[in-house]
This record gives sequence, C-alpha cells and structure tokens, in this order.
Amino acid sequence: MDLKITDLTLASSSICADIAGFRETADNLDQRLSAVEAHIATTPDQEEELKSLRAKLTELEDRSRRDNVRFFGIPEQKEGSDIKTFLSSLLTNHFGIEFSPPPEFQKVHRIGPSHKASANKPRPIIACFLRHEQARQVISTAKARQPISLDGHEIRVAADFSRLMNDRRRAFLGLRPQLRSLDIKYGLFEPAHIHKRKDIRRTPSAVQSRTLHIYWIDGS
Repeated sequence: MDLKITDLTLASSSICADIAGFRETADNLDQRLSAVEAHIATTPDQEEELKSLRAKLTELEDRSRRDNVRFFGIPEQKEGSDIKTFLSSLLTNHFGIEFSPPPEFQKVHRIGPSHKASANKPRPIIACFLRHEQARQVISTAKARQPISLDGHEIRVAADFSRLMNDRRRAFLGLRPQLRSLDIKYGLFEPAHIHKRKDIRRTPSAVQSRTLHIYWIDGS
C-alpha cells in the first residue's frame, strides 16, 4: 500500500511539473507575442506597409469575384438536379434577359450547409459567369425590373464582394436614412461609394438646390 501511495505521489509531482512547464511556455509565448505587437504598434512605416498590403489583397479578391452574382430568395430544391439549366431558364423567363450568346457558367452552387436552410430563409445561390458582361447585365436588369418574383417569392440580386468591402458598404447604412429624411436622392455605386449628385428640392415658396458631397469608402 505504501509503495502504491509513493508511486501516486511521484506521478502527481511529475504532472504538476509538466503543468508548470506548460504555463511557463505559455507565458513566454505571450510575452513574445506582446513584444511583436508592441514593435508593430511603434513602427508607423510597417503599419502603412501592412495597410497597403491589405488594400492590395482586398482589390485582388474583389477582382476575382467580379464575374460572380448572388441570388437571394430562391426556394430550396427549386433548382432540381441541374442548377445551371435552372438559372439560365430563370434569367430568361423571369428576368426577361435575351442573352447572345446564351449564358455560360464556370460554376453555380448554394452557399452554406443544407442543414441550416429553411423555407423562410433559403440559402443564396452564387453563379460565376464565364463572361463578365453577362454578369453585369444580370445585375443591371435586376435593378431596373425589381421586384422580380418566382412562385410568389421575391428574388434579389447582388454583386459579390470580399468581406472587407461588404463591411465598407455597410458603413453607409447609417447615412442613407438621413439622406432620405432630407429628401435627397443618392446612389450607392460599386465598389463602395456614394456619387456626387445635385438634388432639386421643391418647396411652396422656392426651388432650392442641394448638393450631396462624395462619401468615399472610408466615409470621408
């Protein structure tokens, strides 16, 4: 019995030593990481270089997505077994687009796992067009003909952007209600800016001219 207790004591001491070693290693890694972060924070040139690299990577990602179009509101399973044929028919019969030549896709698929889909919130469909002009034609037609419906379901269309660009576009959400409350017309254009526009606001006494300044990606 004493021998077993001694063995357990030795094993416990070994485990405690291992835990202490792990903690020491973690502390060292944390200190090294803090030192790296502090070094980056104190070197403006590196910060500017990282910012420039992020901007270039975002631009490259958005360029790689320029032939993509996202479709929202299409019920699950509506596409059947051939999603490319279904989408081509949808664009012809419901969007009223007469393509020449017929649309060709590199790939078309639903976004996200099927178990998260529901009747009220079907997964979006993303289509990568073989021709950039056809992707642009779909987006412009959808804007001109909205609302577009399929069996009572409203179909919405959007260009495909990187996460960073989508965040920048969402930054305008707070600005848009303010412009509408002032009866100022505006337009959100790609990739993420609101064009300068002149709006004529009519009042009973006079016609007042109002100018909307440009709000670029960074909100300046």
